[in-house]
This record gives sequence, structure tokens and C-alpha cells, in this order.
Amino acid sequence: MNKLLTGLAVGVVLGILFAPDKGSATRQKIADQGRDIKDKFNDLVDDLMHKFDETIDDVTENAEEFADKAKATMASKG
Repeated sequence: MNKLLTGLAVGVVLGILFAPDKGSATRQKIADQGRDIKDKFNDLVDDLMHKFDETIDDVTENAEEFADKAKATMASKG
């Protein structure tokens, strides 16, 4: 994933650098694109963290249910 983002950033910067424009406008475009990439990356990380939290909650819930069933089975046999 890191290589993909790096490649994307390099491609954007190279594309902007080779486009005919004033230096100040080019620098502004690079800064804008950098912010956009950073925002997209942060959104991706937030989404992954949300999915990770959901998965942890599901695993915890399933483990608790399994433990409860195991206790009930042991109690009925004992």
C-alpha cells in the first residue's frame, strides 16, 4: 500500500512539474495535491481502523458466546 501511495504522489508531482505553468502556480498545485493525498490516506487509515475495531468486537462477542456455551455444557455434564 505504501508503494502505491508513493507512486501516486510521484506521478502527480511529475505531471504537475511538466505542465506549462508559472512556478508559483506549480508549487501551489503540488501543495494542493499533497494535501489531497494526505487526506485520502487519512481517510483510508480511519476506514481500516474502523473495520479493525468492528472485527475485534465481533471476535470478542463470538469468544464470549463460545465460553458461555462451554460453561453451560460443562455444568450440564457435571
